[in-house]
Amino acid sequence: MAAAGAQYALQTGLTFGMSATEGIHSPHPKPVDPKYSEDEYVLPASITPDANARVALRGKNQDVLVPYICIGAWSWGDKATWKYNAVDDLPRIMEAWEKLQGAGLTFVDTDQAYGDGESERICGQLFRNMRREQFVIQTKWKAWGNLTSTILQSHGPQHDLLSSLKNLGLDYVDVYMIDGPIHLNMISTVAKGLAECVNTGKAKVVGVANYSKEEMIKMADELASHGVPLAVNQCEYSVIRRHPETSGLIRECHSRGIVFQGYAALAEGRLTGKYSRFNEPPRTYRFSSYPMHMLDPTLNVLQRISEERQVPMAAVALNFNINKGVLPVAGVRSAAQAVQNMQALGWRLTPDEMREIEKVSLEGATTAMWQHG
Repeated sequence: MAAAGAQYALQTGLTFGMSATEGIHSPHPKPVDPKYSEDEYVLPASITPDANARVALRGKNQDVLVPYICIGAWSWGDKATWKYNAVDDLPRIMEAWEKLQGAGLTFVDTDQAYGDGESERICGQLFRNMRREQFVIQTKWKAWGNLTSTILQSHGPQHDLLSSLKNLGLDYVDVYMIDGPIHLNMISTVAKGLAECVNTGKAKVVGVANYSKEEMIKMADELASHGVPLAVNQCEYSVIRRHPETSGLIRECHSRGIVFQGYAALAEGRLTGKYSRFNEPPRTYRFSSYPMHMLDPTLNVLQRISEERQVPMAAVALNFNINKGVLPVAGVRSAAQAVQNMQALGWRLTPDEMREIEKVSLEGATTAMWQHG
């Protein structure tokens, strides 16, 4: 179970170097070397995902089918980073949820640490009058700073999952992930714990977040020894953080049947047109937190394509990710944001448009503390 104050511990950790643009890490953008780039279309050109299209996350007993966009719920209940205020924000979240339900985009990513469990409780509120098959919920186990889970060894993941299920008001989650590769227990111990969650029916599929290619392979092999596939690896990926692509991590995921998810897919609003050199994002938005003037070349290309396509900039940025074989995780706090993100589906950027964006994209970096992938 996430300790009280976990949301503030997370923000403090990001400040001091859990994010690759914070702490001792260089704030200067590094362009992507084209020789390390994947093809413009990793997702086959014959596929044009719409709101009804589904991706399979592999499970031991049953796969989980999810849309091509996941809804990030970090901001739901989180005060440390997103300054959540229930009076103002909860009604907006509910309005957004109505839009998402109408489109069938009800795949939500949360975490026991988001808002010290409040994000999970808000999700439970939203799910209350829905049939279980009408939504997919993904939550995460925070191993770092979690003494109870360390002491419990392989029983740690399920111990905390039971707390998450109580918050959510559910009997099981669809996807359960370990958030971060830094933990005192060995990968083999964690794998045994994740397998226990599947074998007891508390989770359908399991995954990891922020794991490097090598760490992911080891986890996949350890899980396989228990007869459980690794379904997901989730790392930061966007137009301005393509490191998982250039490092070969995404390619390795595809070769092993592991779905790669990209969180901070809109760089916490930096790729939506909301911010500029004259209107910087809050300092608490620490993923890909380059000064906005450094992103002008990238934003200019995204803006021009969005105008030509007559879709929001956010839709262009998300469509780029989908073409690259990435399932984007994009935060939603209002009905307007839900609508703009939906517009990433049902069409494809052309290879020429993809190359234009690639020329102004950034590689990003990793950290020793947390962002290994």
